Amino acid sequence: VTGVYDGDTIVLEDGRCVRYIGINTPETAHPPKVAEPFGNEARKANQALVYRKKVRLEFDHERFDRYGRHLAYVFLENDTFVNLSLIEKGVAYCLPRYPNLRFARVFLTTQRRAMTAARGIWRDWPRPPKREKLVGNRRSRRFHRSTCPYGRKTGERHRQVFSNRWDAFWAGFAPCGQCIKTLRD
Repeated sequence: VTGVYDGDTIVLEDGRCVRYIGINTPETAHPPKVAEPFGNEARKANQALVYRKKVRLEFDHERFDRYGRHLAYVFLENDTFVNLSLIEKGVAYCLPRYPNLRFARVFLTTQRRAMTAARGIWRDWPRPPKREKLVGNRRSRRFHRSTCPYGRKTGERHRQVFSNRWDAFWAGFAPCGQCIKTLRD
């Protein structure tokens, strides 16, 4: 690994850009946007794990994302599962995306442990969680604010309503990138 772009994307010696499958981390600063809470911590955790180390890539059904990045599960030479380690540290959360679901259950179980232990992004979470109406889509595994057009388009068959973000994350849903810009605003 010759570059760590952010918490879930790396660059290999041969120039390939690799996006980790099944997880997402808060964004780092990309002008004109500022870093999201825990974005820099996620990048540092990823860098500590993989920078200048040899990694093994395992692929699932899809090999590339819409940006041309390789999609992979990343392992160190000692078999440390990088995607999973970032969830354990609380700097990443599950981002299930069909058809790449080989480790989705393991990721969710690990996320719940990190949530319960209040690690990383789960630390200082409001208790009780802030009440808000969120619309989850069982098909995409994304949740939306009730005002989000994508949430309003979710049909009854795939709709699941949550009263707070904690419950949505606990159920294995990830935030919609269009309407939820930070994990804890």
